[in-house]
Amino acid sequence: MLRPEQMSKVSVTGSKKVMDDVVETVHDLNLLHVTEYDGSWDGFQQGTPTEGAESASEKLVTIRSIESILDVDESDAGPTRVVSDEALEADLADVRARVNELDDRRSEIESELRDIEERIEGMEPFVDLGIDLDLLSGYESIDVSVGEGNRDLVEDALASSSAVRNHRVFVSDSGSTLGIFAQPTEGESLSDALVGTEFAAVTIPDVSEVPDDVKGSNGEVPPETYVQELESRRRKLQSRLDTVDGELEEVKLDAAGFLLAAEERLSIEVQKTEAPLTFATTKNAFVAEGWIPTSGYGDFVTAITDAVGDHVEIQRLEDAQFNRHGGEEVREQYTGGGTPAAADGGESTATETEARADGGSVVMQNDEPPTVQNNPGVVSPFEVLVKAVGRPKYTEFDPTVFLFLTFPAFFGFMIGDFGYGILYTAIGYFLYSKFESPAFRSMGGITIIAGLFTMLFGILYGEIFGLHQLGEVLFGGHPPMEKGLSPAGKSYALAWLIVSVLIGIVHLNIGYILDFVENLEFHGVKDAIYESGSWILMLNGLWVWILSRTLVDTKPGFLFTVFDGSGAAPEGTGQYIEPVYELGFNGFPALEVFALPAGLPLIGGFPITVPLLVFFLGLALLIAGEPIEAVEFLNVLVNGLSYTRIAAVLLAKAGMAFTVNLLFFGAYLGDDGEFHFLIDHGPAWAVAEYGQEAIMFPGLMHGGVAALLGGILVLVLGHVLVLALGVTSAGLQAVRLEYVEFFNKFFDGGGAEYEPFGYERKYTADD
Repeated sequence: MLRPEQMSKVSVTGSKKVMDDVVETVHDLNLLHVTEYDGSWDGFQQGTPTEGAESASEKLVTIRSIESILDVDESDAGPTRVVSDEALEADLADVRARVNELDDRRSEIESELRDIEERIEGMEPFVDLGIDLDLLSGYESIDVSVGEGNRDLVEDALASSSAVRNHRVFVSDSGSTLGIFAQPTEGESLSDALVGTEFAAVTIPDVSEVPDDVKGSNGEVPPETYVQELESRRRKLQSRLDTVDGELEEVKLDAAGFLLAAEERLSIEVQKTEAPLTFATTKNAFVAEGWIPTSGYGDFVTAITDAVGDHVEIQRLEDAQFNRHGGEEVREQYTGGGTPAAADGGESTATETEARADGGSVVMQNDEPPTVQNNPGVVSPFEVLVKAVGRPKYTEFDPTVFLFLTFPAFFGFMIGDFGYGILYTAIGYFLYSKFESPAFRSMGGITIIAGLFTMLFGILYGEIFGLHQLGEVLFGGHPPMEKGLSPAGKSYALAWLIVSVLIGIVHLNIGYILDFVENLEFHGVKDAIYESGSWILMLNGLWVWILSRTLVDTKPGFLFTVFDGSGAAPEGTGQYIEPVYELGFNGFPALEVFALPAGLPLIGGFPITVPLLVFFLGLALLIAGEPIEAVEFLNVLVNGLSYTRIAAVLLAKAGMAFTVNLLFFGAYLGDDGEFHFLIDHGPAWAVAEYGQEAIMFPGLMHGGVAALLGGILVLVLGHVLVLALGVTSAGLQAVRLEYVEFFNKFFDGGGAEYEPFGYERKYTADD
């Protein structure tokens, strides 16, 4: 789980006579992550596609174009089928001809339809103006303009302009459209008179384009009649378009299965015919290299040997290791045997291997092994959260298992409500079961596990939708844990601050330890101590000092009392805080070594303890090994405090749920310092028992029918809001702690995806 599946680099060297058979076999195995030849070997060239590659590529482009036109997707696939060469030629030509003809008709109709819609839209001001279209054009000495503008401003502009002799302005009933008729002076025009005036002219329709059956007996063209005619034409065009779309849908139903199967077959064919582009080749031989899972090496050799016998030589060049021993720091040269290569027309392929070695490099490229994450099923959904940062490098620890162990626990601890947990689990199941997308299914799996943890902590808190009845049912009284909202439970709120920091210390230690192991494996003990061990010492030294009884009177008292219960809390701890759990912890021993001289300014008499010495030892190691990082030495304090966001979100979400329930049910403060919702009793009972001042809010459910209905709306929408904000607050804060505080200690990402040469068939059967 912490390491990816081990990979081995293999080389296949053989005669070109068997290259096609080797490609076919390797493709069927779907194991080899091919390394592309970079042209670095003397006497070798990049291979060329085999016969049929160009034709297959052209057909593939054609099929994908047809699929795009028909909007074909995988849901349209029928049963798997075998696509023969004859079917590929004849059926594809027939489908292409039918689809192209229908698509051309559809494009033509859509173009006409757009033109008609633009005309209808352009007729709106003329309908508003109400003047027949034939009266707006055809004059020799009069200019006409229609548009939107301010009538008074237009009138003033025309009256004061020397560009027109006479004019008249018509205005629509709405007042937004103007029709201007003007007699311009010689050499001038109406547009000259309107320069600088707020008037937006529109194009006047050409009456000659209006059908004769729309015109009146005297040639008049009412705009309303013309619009009706345009709308009639639009309906006819839409009907024709629907007919064409229906015909295309019929073609889709008939041909979708064939198209998907043909695309798959051609994709496979293109893969195979273009495979030599990644090979190193000579006149008679080829060399192919790549990575395969080490566990699959035996099957790889057996399959190729069965296919071509001893006409190829298979070498296991190296096994990628997880330590610094071996080639290229992380690689180990493999010296085991391969299969002997036979002669090719009198020339041994071993000669080609020697030439390859003489060229200087044993491998085509010193490329990093691809990463195949190796997580069990219940953990694998969390890989999507890791990949959001980056795929783990082959040499890195895979943090997925730690996300699986911590993220749901963080989330559940912060929300901690049985009712919300049920809803989160149901949402996760919906995502997991209703979607085929791996990303959605992964998010569904994560949500299910987060929901289960939310239910678990909800039981421990005794809460269901913010109500405490669950604790009374399950535990007959007070549940094992409390969130700490009420005055009586304030010790819990302080306890969760300490718990949050302790969680952070453990989480950070895991990150630094993983970094220590990586540095130890790849760079040795010295670098591991300087770069990682220093931070471990500083982190633990500082926080043990903070939680120790050194200078106890300057530290918050709750650090030493909330988990005490022994009565032995040191003096000077401030106001006594009722212990949450009587664990007997009242601070680590001071372990003082010496005190600084009393005469020193500011720090005179300051006690130097073992934890502080550990901290300064870590700082000294960091300065010695990575001096540039020393400026960030306080990160061990800042990162630890960052985890207090867990307690903060816990209290915030609890407060929001409490507020929603308070508005609906109402609540009072009992003599025990606990909040009690008015579920079994009304406000009058609480006033009689505890006084008016005990009432926090009487509750909408007790205020009549209207208030009750409004309260139900508040209750439902309020809890929906809390549910949604649980994702955006608890979810995001938990992810932030993982990414920023935890991942930054040891994880970079950027690993190569394992993309084996092969194809997982979905629509075709093996030929």
